[in-house]
Amino acid sequence: MSTTPIVQIRNLHKRFGRVHALNDVSLDVERGEVVVIIGPSGSGKSTLLRCVNRLEVPTSGTISIDGVEIRGDEHQVNQMRAEVGMVFQQFNLFPHMTVTENIILGPMVVHKWERDRAVALAHQLLDKVGIPEKADAYPEQLSGGQQQRVAIARSLAMQPKIMLFDEPTSALDPEMIKEVLDVMLDLARDGMTMMVVSHEMGFARNAARRIVFMDQGQIIEMTTPELLYTAPQHERTKRFLSQILH
Repeated sequence: MSTTPIVQIRNLHKRFGRVHALNDVSLDVERGEVVVIIGPSGSGKSTLLRCVNRLEVPTSGTISIDGVEIRGDEHQVNQMRAEVGMVFQQFNLFPHMTVTENIILGPMVVHKWERDRAVALAHQLLDKVGIPEKADAYPEQLSGGQQQRVAIARSLAMQPKIMLFDEPTSALDPEMIKEVLDVMLDLARDGMTMMVVSHEMGFARNAARRIVFMDQGQIIEMTTPELLYTAPQHERTKRFLSQILH
């Protein structure tokens, strides 16, 4: 197995007009590692994930996935996206399709799988995310937590090398958050490489190998969950933690 980090981000800048959303960000993510990215609103966390998946085009700097630098080539970007799953705050399921149809669409269209093979995988993944009985339901018949678990299953159906989660629980009612975080914890235990933007500090403590604290488009501190809680290095980190860990 390659020892090269699966994600390599070097000197990344992203500007939106006068806003310097990412300012010289460099980060490696190892295979099987869970990196949780925290920070105040507007710190660049989501923009970083969106650049990794090329939903945003960096102003400058480089991103490599599994040793391949991602350039502007549309074919290459589409290939990369098939290997990088992304789960958003909103579930983005197709409302006119059943849960199973939502999950099998990607493998059938992108990987050209036969329907039977895709359906078998969909059922396996619904079992994994704890809602096998919802295979024939439509999104509107599901709770928010169930919809987000379908969204995770849909991403996993593409058999990605890495999963990106952009505040996956922020749109959920409190009692539904745990069911989604439990699925994510299982993925972490299974060795899935994950970059997670989240304020769920319990999840970060349990699942992350490293926590990255961002502010004003920069990485301020990068450390282990244990050290973040017991010995944060920067005043800005301490201030942020005091606000969210009250």
